[in-house]
Amino acid sequence: MDTNSITWVGMDAHQNSIAVAALMPGRPEPVEWHEATTTEAIVRLGRKLLRDAPGPVQCCYEAGPTGYALQRQLRAAGVGCTVIAPSLTPVKTGVRIKTDRRDARKLAELFRAGLLTEVHPPSESDEALRDLCRCRDDVRVDLLRCRHRLSKFLLRRHCIYRQTKHHWGSRHVAWLEALRFDDSVSQATFDSYFLAVQQHEERQRQLDLRLAEFGGQDPYREPVAWLRCFKGIDTVTAVCLVAELHDFRRFRSPRQLMAYVGLVPSEHSSGDRERRGAITKSGNRHVRRLLVEAAWHHRHRPALSAPLRARREGQPARVLAIADRAQERLCARYRRMSEAGKIHPKTIVAMARELTGYLWAVLHPAAAATRN
Repeated sequence: MDTNSITWVGMDAHQNSIAVAALMPGRPEPVEWHEATTTEAIVRLGRKLLRDAPGPVQCCYEAGPTGYALQRQLRAAGVGCTVIAPSLTPVKTGVRIKTDRRDARKLAELFRAGLLTEVHPPSESDEALRDLCRCRDDVRVDLLRCRHRLSKFLLRRHCIYRQTKHHWGSRHVAWLEALRFDDSVSQATFDSYFLAVQQHEERQRQLDLRLAEFGGQDPYREPVAWLRCFKGIDTVTAVCLVAELHDFRRFRSPRQLMAYVGLVPSEHSSGDRERRGAITKSGNRHVRRLLVEAAWHHRHRPALSAPLRARREGQPARVLAIADRAQERLCARYRRMSEAGKIHPKTIVAMARELTGYLWAVLHPAAAATRN
């Protein structure tokens, strides 16, 4: 396709308006205007672009809270549309003026120059499952905050649980249920905090059931079952990993997947000097947290617990071999780095990075074909 005949369109999308800047062939200045975000307005935008442009049209906008609906609507109207990673958009230093019109023009110019990085859009079903997973994660965070508030309130009242080391188990909950205060005001405060904890625990339990239900349906059944063969990965974690990563074919190598979840070291090298720092923490933070939590379980020697053996029944031998190899390698790495005096967080992150490679080997079609 002749790029000189393409009309490059940058859009700065918001909740109620879209700033549009179109770079058309033969025109020295961009054509700029604003559109509403209603379905009728977006259809009108697509028709206007196809009517006024002398050749093919390519639109782009940055990923954000508006989601992928704009892209789907424009593509349905026959207009090419790409969603851009905002964190990788080049920025000029020293620019002190920012407006929607300027942002749209900048996107169009960078898009034409090929300096923007595309975001892989999920399907509507993948996006729906991903939203449910993130809803569950929000409830998990809210539950943690509610528990902290209750614990700090009890600490201020010098009510300290000493029966066992672990909190929020059955004995701790029974202790909380039997707790009473002589002061009616303090009792009301405690009841409110404890009720919030119980409500969030029930919300989390209900969401776990829904995730398990959807994870057992096609097209998620097989990859979820394969991931559950790994130590430290059960149903909720497996469903969330599949929902967040959805299409593994876009990662050509394990290192590309590691970079996507921000588990590769940062680097600042020059000349003969190589200098690597902490992990980049760029990309998908939800997947990064899940991988670090899963890697935490590999501190102990390789073993198959009864629940893990049950999850592995009937799964392909290729998957089981990779999962077993992961157990051995990750445990050995933990011991080796611990004996070398590496700090604990750095050790766990290194294990999570290596675990990412094993997950890629299980779920990527090219890796599966090679092993078969």
